[in-house]
Amino acid sequence: MASSPNRRKLPLLILAALILLALIWFAAGSLGRMRAPQPAAAVPAVKVTTALVREEDVPIRLTGVGTVQPVATVTVRSRVDGQLDRVGFTEGQDVKAGQLLAQIDPRTFQAQLQQVQAQKARDEAQLANARLDLQRYEGLIKENATTQQTLDTQRATVNQLAAAVKNDEAQVNYASVQLAFTTITAPISGRVGARLVDPGNIVHATDTNGLVVIRQIDPIDVVFTLPEESFQRINRAMRASGDKPLAVTASERASGEALGSGGLILLNNTIDTTSGTIQLKARFANPSHLLWPGQYVNAALVVDTRKQALTIPAAAVQRSQSGPYVFVVQADQTVRQQDIALATIQDGKAIVDKGLNAADRVVVDGQYKLKPGSRVAEGQAPSRTAADASAAPAGGRKS
Repeated sequence: MASSPNRRKLPLLILAALILLALIWFAAGSLGRMRAPQPAAAVPAVKVTTALVREEDVPIRLTGVGTVQPVATVTVRSRVDGQLDRVGFTEGQDVKAGQLLAQIDPRTFQAQLQQVQAQKARDEAQLANARLDLQRYEGLIKENATTQQTLDTQRATVNQLAAAVKNDEAQVNYASVQLAFTTITAPISGRVGARLVDPGNIVHATDTNGLVVIRQIDPIDVVFTLPEESFQRINRAMRASGDKPLAVTASERASGEALGSGGLILLNNTIDTTSGTIQLKARFANPSHLLWPGQYVNAALVVDTRKQALTIPAAAVQRSQSGPYVFVVQADQTVRQQDIALATIQDGKAIVDKGLNAADRVVVDGQYKLKPGSRVAEGQAPSRTAADASAAPAGGRKS
């Protein structure tokens, strides 16, 4: 009977052991789950903007700063003295050659013309009478009814009066020209500026300011300069083009907006040794008056055309100490860093000599977050912050 208490404790010990084993098993499972490696979170694709490498014919341009100049500038002046009666133009108006610009009081010149015309008529009448007398004297001399001296004198009188008539004709022509000068017309087509003299004033042929200035602005010229190193390229291009002028485009300096297309008309005959530049002139049709005298523009002269050139947007080109490179998007939407050789960059395009093939896709915007192997997705690339700009780009290359 003494062993019965031990027998009663045995189930309790077994139950405690089972509980302990369950706790150990649960703890071990939890620890194992804590130590098990967790799957890595997927790296989100970088939003970038891309563009295809294109194959196209690209004109090669030489660009310089130019000044717009009128083809012709004329200061209209009076050629006679007199009172300005009226003007026939509005300031800032386009005028045609031959259009009335001003009228000077013509009465004095009309009177002078009438005076010399009357003198001519008188001398012509005297000449006619002298010729009749000469005919009579020539008849009388045959009959010995007059002397040879009288005949010779009459012949001299006829010649003298004929010369007087010729002088009268010259005086009439001169007076007619002077009278015509009282009507002032436009010598060229163009645009007039501000009126320099008001009606009612006395004008003189010696006045320096004139009445108005006309500038021909359609067509119009652009004078620009290029470095003297460009001379041989320009000269070769002109010889190759023959009689066809080299193409020139003009654009606004600030915005780059195209203002017109024209042709080269002058390669100056000397190089300016002071500035080391050569002067050129191009002529442009200007019906919309986008080009204006005195305006500064960018003038781009086409000297060659690069056939089937590989081009990418200039924004795609990145630079490092070893040279230019781009990020190329591969078939699996990851990027590789590709070194390239550039021919030139112009008009927002980069012409690539080596490193790319047609139809390759390059990253144009969003490069600052990329490194070789980065996964990308087409979309609006985020703006680069000042902090990003100051940091070196990923991939160990410094832009």
